[in-house]
Parts: sequence; structure tokens; C-alpha cells
Amino acid sequence: MGETLFIRLGSQVENKLHWLIKTNGQEDIIASGELPNANALSQLTEKSTARDVVVFVPASDIAIKRLKVPGSSQRAIRLAAPYMMEETLAQDVEQLCFAFSDTKPDDQGNNCFVAALERKQLELWLQWLANAGIFTKSIIPDALALPLNSVSSTAVMLGEQVLIRLGAWQVMSFEANAWPIIAQYFSARAENSALAENEHTILAYSPLPQVPVEIKVEYLPEELPLAILANNHCSKFNLLQGEFQVKEKRSATKTNWLWVAGIACVALVLNFTLKGVELYRLSDQQSVIEAQIIANYKAAFPETKRVKVSTVRSQLRQKLAEVGNSGESIGFLSLLVKLEPALASVPEIKPQTLKFDGKRHEVRMQTIAKDYQYFEKLKVALEKAGLTVNLGAQNNQGEQISGSFSILDTKAKGRS
Repeated sequence: MGETLFIRLGSQVENKLHWLIKTNGQEDIIASGELPNANALSQLTEKSTARDVVVFVPASDIAIKRLKVPGSSQRAIRLAAPYMMEETLAQDVEQLCFAFSDTKPDDQGNNCFVAALERKQLELWLQWLANAGIFTKSIIPDALALPLNSVSSTAVMLGEQVLIRLGAWQVMSFEANAWPIIAQYFSARAENSALAENEHTILAYSPLPQVPVEIKVEYLPEELPLAILANNHCSKFNLLQGEFQVKEKRSATKTNWLWVAGIACVALVLNFTLKGVELYRLSDQQSVIEAQIIANYKAAFPETKRVKVSTVRSQLRQKLAEVGNSGESIGFLSLLVKLEPALASVPEIKPQTLKFDGKRHEVRMQTIAKDYQYFEKLKVALEKAGLTVNLGAQNNQGEQISGSFSILDTKAKGRS
């Protein structure tokens, strides 16, 4: 459960400041105090670091109005409202900023609820907080944070000012010596309403000095004034709207975790990219190797028209089966291993056919060459490989000479 720091600023830098810390959702006060002026706000910097901050400002600096504004949309109503207030405001509209409430239309037909204040004053409050390193996303007129009573008004004395809440969007904020003027307001209000028959009562949460006798005040159990505001404020209304609206500040821990998460995401993307590049490279190599396998198979078996890498193994087995049974195939392969180096040493001889006798472990090979000497040269090479070779007759066939070899692997035969 989090905690909130509440600060009530003054109108001028020399005014006293009030502060209070309480647990969210509870009325227990953790700490409270006063500061002599706005320059002492830095004393609250550490207290604001790990807490939400809600700032109250004097309602006496803010014109809080209820208006009947013609219009079919909230946007149109809010655009027109400042100019409808122009005659009742001391400053030009361009020098003011406006904040609107989502309060529902009241019984008198008012459909626009607006708070207007001097832009320089709001900027001054924000500058005080910024100088102290205090972040807030909520600034509320203090009198609007008083409890709302459907029958009576509510009041409290905060510092040198009396705050009164008359209704959902009706407030007063004045110095104690202004009570005679306020008494006239209540008298006129009573004459113009049912309050003439039922005397209006103010429910006070703290002593109210110099109250005229004609104003009826009912004192409730005394409470800390700022605690009254903290327990009853409505977070739905905020003076920080439009150009002054702020984004929630992330904590240092959350920011660090976001940096870590960001770096992890970049590393993950980079890793996937490298893996993708590697996969592409391997896929390219695989394509080259598959093409070589197919080319070699077609070179060995030129009569084959269609070759798939996935079926090369089964096709090779089929070719070997055509030569002999599985045991014979093994013997044939081992004999081919010995034949290959000898054939490679005499490239002038080209094998034409190979026949294998599994029982005798013998290969009969029909070859061609351009000269008789190559047959003898191959015979010597085969014998050096440990094979028994019988060279058959050679026949002249024009530019080429054909000859046959009978090659026997006596060692393999002895093992079988």
C-alpha cells in the first residue's frame, strides 16, 4: 500500500506551506508540518522521492465558475466558455489558463464547470516544485477538496484563510477579516432561496475566527486542516490540463529495468538476425552440396533422368542391390575403395562396365584407353593395392583400345 505526500502552497513565495504524509486508503497521518516559505520546499524533496505527490493551491487565486454555455459538444462548449467569462475576469483571456471538470449538469442548467487562473501564477507554482526536485501530476484548488454536504456548507481554517465549500462547484476562500462581506452573501442567498425558512448552517472542522452572529456555525470534532483536504480530495479534477498536463514520472528502479529490458530486446533481435544470417548461409551451402550430390549421381548413372536428394540414398541401395545381395554389396564397396586410388593414378583408362561376383569377391571390369601401355600400368597399380589382377585380351577399336580386367580381393575372400 503506497503513501502520498500532500503539499499546500501559498500564493506568494513568502507564504507559509503546509505538508502531510498519509497511507493511501487510510486516514492515519504518518507525518505533517509547516515550512516558512516556498524556498524551503527542498526539505520535502527526499520525502517525495518514493511517494505520490498531490499539491493544493489557494482557491482565492482561482476563479471557479458554473456556466450555461450553448453548444452540442463538450469541445465546442469548452472553446466558448473562456470568452463568456471574459467580462467577469480581471485579466485578459490570453493571460489565463483554463481547466475543466467533468461534473454533470446541475439543477440550474449549468453545463460547464471551469477553473480559470493566471498563467504566470501556475507557472510560478510549478517553478517552485521544479526547483525543489518535486514531481507532481496533480494540482487541486484547496477549497474543492473540502467534504461535500448536500444540506450544509463545510469550512476549515487553513493558515490565514477560511475555506468554505457551498456545493459541488461552489467554493469561497478569504481572509478572516472578510467575514462581514461573507455574511452579506449568506443573507442575500437565504433571501433568494428556501434557506430563508431554514437557517443555513456551516459545518466547521476547525475554529473559525470573527464569525458574525447571524451566521450559524456547527463545529465538528477538530481535525488537522490539511488532513481534511487529503481525505476528501477528488483526483478526477486537476489544474494541470492542456499544455500543462504532465506524464507520470518513472521511478529510477523502473527506468533501470526498462533500460535492461531494452538492451535485452536489442540483444535478442541481434541474436535472431545473426541466426537468420547463419541459417541463410547454411541453407545456401546445403543447396550447393545438394546440387553436387545430384551432379555426381547423374555422372555415375547418366541414364537417370530425375534425381532428388531425398531419394538418392534409396536409389543407391537399389543400384547396389542390382549388383548383388546385401553382403555382396558390402564386399563390392570395400573392393571399390581399393580400386579407386589405382584408377585415379591412371586417368588414361576409362572404365566402361563393372560386374561383381560376390562368391569369388571378384570384379570384372571392361575398360578403354588410347595405348596398350596404360593397361599394364593399371595392372601394376592394382597389384600394389593388394589385389590379384588378371589382364585379359586387348582389342584395337580404331582410335581406342578395349581391354578387360579380372580383379580379385583374396584377403576379403579369406575373411568370408
